[in-house]
Amino acid sequence: MKRKLEELNLLDDFLFGSVLSYPDIGEEFCRKILKILLHVEMDRVHIVPQKVYYGSDTDKHGTRLDVFIEEDGETGTIYDVEPDKNDDSELKHALPRRVRFYHSKIDGRSLKSGDDYSKLKQVIVLMIMPYDPFGKDRVLYTIRSKCEEEPDMDYDDGAATCFFYTKGKVGELSEEARQLLCYMEDSCEGNAKSGLLKDIHRMVETVRQDEEVSLKYMKVYERERMIERRGEARGEARGEARGETKGEMKGEVKIVRNMSKSMKQDQISVSSGLEPEYIEEILTYIRDYPKETDKEIAVRILAARKKEK
Repeated sequence: MKRKLEELNLLDDFLFGSVLSYPDIGEEFCRKILKILLHVEMDRVHIVPQKVYYGSDTDKHGTRLDVFIEEDGETGTIYDVEPDKNDDSELKHALPRRVRFYHSKIDGRSLKSGDDYSKLKQVIVLMIMPYDPFGKDRVLYTIRSKCEEEPDMDYDDGAATCFFYTKGKVGELSEEARQLLCYMEDSCEGNAKSGLLKDIHRMVETVRQDEEVSLKYMKVYERERMIERRGEARGEARGEARGETKGEMKGEVKIVRNMSKSMKQDQISVSSGLEPEYIEEILTYIRDYPKETDKEIAVRILAARKKEK
């Protein structure tokens, strides 16, 4: 069921991205979030909501980062902030490798040709989630590289990952940071308890009440529903005629995903033999659910078709 824009919380990708990209608000919002969670003060930052890193070739995996934040200057830190509500067991199991991939893509594009490795910026990935990623009930899991034989030995490769569990009880975290996590999961006025959180809530309300943002949200939802109504019923019949399975559709999603990195839609149709409407359907789901795997996209499409039937 569709939720209204004012019912979305900061853990919802659409609202979080909208606040970060909102003129005259995004940069200040970002500074306040990082100040509360990491106790860092920044003067000028460069924010790119939903930064896309394409694969190095058509058969290589790309990714899209929710919020890419870079401090100005050669020695600044890069922050990648990722609200993540998907607690699918398969995705949870692969979470450490997914974060490893995020780090590798950021590093691969942040060092210019000929630069010394000492120029590589520090990268901190922040995962904020309403589920416990590792089952230890910690409010914060901080992951850094270390030497197994000498765990106390200093080994600073400039990379760190912070997993924030909004309901976590164990561990040390400031009261304001805990309140922020609570607010991100349920972004209502009653959860904005400190001065900084009240400022953040005013920013969120500004975005929620903006008619252009509301129209964009409606278009995103309606586009998804249109694809489901138009394509899924047709696809269900097509799938039944072909005896289509989740495995077959997963393969088709993978083909379209890889080809779309270097081909236009009509070229994909010619090369793959898939119908243009079906390709458009797959591409729409890939754009709307950038973090999901080929299998998850296939499951989503099949489920929508079954629902329409």
